[in-house]
Amino acid sequence: MNRDIIQNLRVDYSSASLLEKDVVANPINQFENWFKAAVDAKVNEPNAMTLATATSNGRPSARIMLLKDFHQEGFIFYTNYLSRKGKELAKNPLAALLFFWPELERQVRIEGTIEKLSRETSEKYFNTRPKGSQVGAVVSPQSQEIESRELLEQKWNELEAVYAETAVPKPAHWGGFIVKPTLIEFWQGRSSRLHDRILYKRTDKKTWKIVRLAP
Repeated sequence: MNRDIIQNLRVDYSSASLLEKDVVANPINQFENWFKAAVDAKVNEPNAMTLATATSNGRPSARIMLLKDFHQEGFIFYTNYLSRKGKELAKNPLAALLFFWPELERQVRIEGTIEKLSRETSEKYFNTRPKGSQVGAVVSPQSQEIESRELLEQKWNELEAVYAETAVPKPAHWGGFIVKPTLIEFWQGRSSRLHDRILYKRTDKKTWKIVRLAP
């Protein structure tokens, strides 16, 4: 592959702008506006987000997750608590989220603290999942080394048969997290890389300060 191709890959963003007069006072409401716009624009998996975590000594890792809900308290996702991210969040309860909607030339970056959801909340969501996903949550030792794909599928088939006529109970090692934001940044691509960046910084439990960042 000609590496010059990489250097010359670029897009000049020009579809929209983001000015201070365009945003609302509350960043969760602003996120809801942008998320609805992404859904209306039929963005592919608008709830896909990068989740970044770090070990207690600061070694980072990141992966794509799916947002499952959000409200004024924060942003919710579900996972295996014994996975790498689950273990890292247990020791270092700070996280960052990133949404990228290229069709709209927009990003949203979120940083905050993280807490586990209640068992009741996690069970309520678990019971709405397709049975195949429920079985997968039980049989997969997420992030651990496994012998083979075939063995994993064998365990899945065995457990699917066990629960063919009954509900799959939520495993104790699976549940939800909520990211409670301390800052939220909205990024709108602009021409010549002079992008618009509007940052909300939490000043107390109810108040946010809005500032503009240089691109």
